[in-house]
Amino acid sequence: MKILLSIISVVGLLLTIIPAFLVFFGSISLEQNKNLMLVGTILWFLTAPFWLNKKTEEV
Repeated sequence: MKILLSIISVVGLLLTIIPAFLVFFGSISLEQNKNLMLVGTILWFLTAPFWLNKKTEEV
């Protein structure tokens, strides 16, 4: 479960970074940028707290 949450968090983080470069290079519109960044921000804030700063269990 922790791996799945971390993958979703990284995807969310990438959705907040990559669209800015795509707008800069003219690949997407500003409206698409806003939508992608909103989705990325929501994904990041919903998933990151569950796996960040958690100590790993030692078996």
